[in-house]
Amino acid sequence: MAHIHPPKIEYFDLDAKSNTDPKGHLRSVDEYRLTPAGLYMFRPLAGHPKISHFESWFLPKLNLRVTRQSWHRGHELDFDFYVDVVEITAIGSVWRTIDLYLDLIVRTDRSVTVLDTDELIAAVQQKLISAERAQWALETTYSAVSGISAHGHDVLRWLTYSGCPTTWR
Repeated sequence: MAHIHPPKIEYFDLDAKSNTDPKGHLRSVDEYRLTPAGLYMFRPLAGHPKISHFESWFLPKLNLRVTRQSWHRGHELDFDFYVDVVEITAIGSVWRTIDLYLDLIVRTDRSVTVLDTDELIAAVQQKLISAERAQWALETTYSAVSGISAHGHDVLRWLTYSGCPTTWR
């Protein structure tokens, strides 16, 4: 049985250079960059045993958060990008994401895998999200999987093709 939880909400305050995670923890952000495609964030993970930092692009046009993590030596995992299906809103300098459970693991030039479908179904069954929002999340996921696959499992090439070019550190 999937772990049942409400959609995770996260805040990104560009002026304060902060990120409030779903548990309410306030984190410092090293860099925000706003572009026509979306918002870039670079943040260290001080004290994390496996990850040194991560960078994310929030792409409202695609309803995605695309993340690349940097691992401490010996803790590397076999994927290049982690993609969250999210609702994105921006009011002034504060961006908000609502994570709608579904995630993609992208192994560049090799594969794209969908995760957490069981969580999405459980959330609908428990009335944590509506069937309409779940359908929207599934359609967003299908579109991303199709696009990434059609571009040789290269998420960056697909993003550029989709009008959301990204640059990373």
